[in-house]
Amino acid sequence: MPIGSVTPPTFALVLKKILIANRGEIAVRVIRAAREMGIQTVAVYSELDRDALHVRLADEAYALGGTTAAESYIDPDKLMDAIRTSGADAVHPGYGFFSENADFARSVATLGVEFIGPPPEAMDEMSDKVSSRQAAVRGGAPIVPGMTEFATGPDDVRTFGDEYGFPAVIKAAFGGGGRGMKLVHSADDVDDAFASAQREAKSFFGRDEVYVERYLTWPRHVEIQLVGDKQGNCVWISSRDCSAQRRHQKLVEEAPAPGLPDGVEQAMGEAAVKAAQAVGYYGAGTVEFIYQDGEFFFLEMNTRLQVEHPVSEMITDIDLVEWQIRVASGEELPMSQKQVDQSRRGHSIEIRINAEDPAGGKFLPSPGPITSLVPPDGFGVRFDTGYMSGDEVSQYYDNLVGKLVVWGRDRDIAIARTIRALDELVVEGVATTIPADLAILKHPDFAAVTHSTKWV
Repeated sequence: MPIGSVTPPTFALVLKKILIANRGEIAVRVIRAAREMGIQTVAVYSELDRDALHVRLADEAYALGGTTAAESYIDPDKLMDAIRTSGADAVHPGYGFFSENADFARSVATLGVEFIGPPPEAMDEMSDKVSSRQAAVRGGAPIVPGMTEFATGPDDVRTFGDEYGFPAVIKAAFGGGGRGMKLVHSADDVDDAFASAQREAKSFFGRDEVYVERYLTWPRHVEIQLVGDKQGNCVWISSRDCSAQRRHQKLVEEAPAPGLPDGVEQAMGEAAVKAAQAVGYYGAGTVEFIYQDGEFFFLEMNTRLQVEHPVSEMITDIDLVEWQIRVASGEELPMSQKQVDQSRRGHSIEIRINAEDPAGGKFLPSPGPITSLVPPDGFGVRFDTGYMSGDEVSQYYDNLVGKLVVWGRDRDIAIARTIRALDELVVEGVATTIPADLAILKHPDFAAVTHSTKWV
């Protein structure tokens, strides 16, 4: 069957109804893919999201109550009640919220319901940066010089600095997005930095374990999208470059990663597959690497669908959500590695449109009603969103308004087409990151691929 077909497939494990344990654009994305496959969808919603787009599109919707995410989308008891009441036979977690929570996946399984994601054991092993580094080593993937155990105290950091030199970086083992991460320039800075990293890690992630690794001065963030099935097959779909970031959070992503020396992308793909197979991984996942001076190192694995997955879809015509559902249903992967390799064509860029004011580089949140939202159109242009004109961006949830995804037959065309589409995109009522996005795309450093994760 051709990938992207709208003919309802025959599943080894028949899934008839999927509950999407999420909101916003990713909930809309999953609903649309499931509908094309002939599968009913169930939405859940907080009080603030009662009239949200994902609620309007789903076949059924169940109220969780509450205002904040803690009172609604990440209240496990409320979600379990919705799963039982709806009669759903599968749950798609989207990204964020419970998407990488192994305990939630196990709870779903106790109901006899399929979790559309990797096995909990793989999530456990890849859930913190220390055990995931151990798995990468087991799979033969190179890692940044650093600890493969939790740091027990400041002396561990000083010992590491004596061996590898400063600067070094202390990182939250169960964190991400730059939270719980502290740069240490000398042995004199260690005590304060260690205590600060632990406090921040505990505050944001509920755990204060940290570890230490070498600090790279001008790295690029390059990742590999992969998908595995329950039969043990695993393929890598594409590379992606996500180096244009603010506060360690991505602004612009593109596929394939540009400007890599011959053979590096292939080596990254093979290393990512080995790391995934080392933990018995199936479903969609992303292995993140940092790249500098011709070398790449394993950073971490995200055991879920990434926000930036559409750029991999655009250059391969592979519907990754469809593949997730097929794998969860017990099917083998629809394509071999050779077929995936042959499917790649052109270049794709994704722009995250966040409700933030980038003035002065501050990127301050800008919640409020969207008085007008008019997506761009034209050849090679896609816009994924969970909002329409009149909807409101709440201060209580992620402020991603939508994702502009553009394809071109080469990178220069993709950049030009993205700039044109951004100029056409209308978002009124809230400030957005569009001015920063345009500044990035028009900068000669971006065109020359000399930017890094520290560049913005």
